[in-house]
Amino acid sequence: MAIPVLLKQRVELRLADYCEARIPQRVRDRLRLTFRFRGNSVTLFEERPVFNNPSRWVEIFVAQFRYTPDTSDWRLFWADRNSRWHIYEELGPSPDFDVLLKEVDDDPTGIFWG
Repeated sequence: MAIPVLLKQRVELRLADYCEARIPQRVRDRLRLTFRFRGNSVTLFEERPVFNNPSRWVEIFVAQFRYTPDTSDWRLFWADRNSRWHIYEELGPSPDFDVLLKEVDDDPTGIFWG
């Protein structure tokens, strides 16, 4: 079962606002923050131009949020240097997406923003 349509729209709006507010206008030609839905997950990532080829941009994963339809909960994941996803153990599942997004924004462990 997929993410309910209204929930997906709410999360999409919340992430769009978050991405807009997080990156200052003056650096958006060098840094973008965006997200992508795939199935029951949504991935938050930075985009930066390649050092020796500024016309090409690379994606750097920040966090992934996975929705479990059976429990109506979201779970938070972090990516290692090989872009493999691991469950974020510091915070359990939550039905409130904003709780997980706040954890990413606060980044108490330094795992999302470094």
